Amino acid sequence: MNQPLSQDLVAHIASLARIDLSQEEITHFTEHLEKILDHVSQLESLDLDSVEAMSHPYPLSNVLRDDVAGATVEPQEVLAQAPDVADGQFRVPPILGESS
Repeated sequence: MNQPLSQDLVAHIASLARIDLSQEEITHFTEHLEKILDHVSQLESLDLDSVEAMSHPYPLSNVLRDDVAGATVEPQEVLAQAPDVADGQFRVPPILGESS
């Protein structure tokens, strides 16, 4: 960070974000944000040039099976088991005040 974290800066950032903070909250968040920024600066100082980028810490492989078309059921067989059918489709009772 170019400038040290101050309570005025935290209050300014909160006002930009339209967050209304009390003086106690500004003091509280200033202390916590300083700790967070100190930790981030420690992380930034690490030499990670030799570390390979990764999206996940564990080696994963695709565990899905191949998508293979199998036997299907004829539409007439399925519709024969339905309680009500109209024009080759399932017929269901109207909902939400709809008329049939």
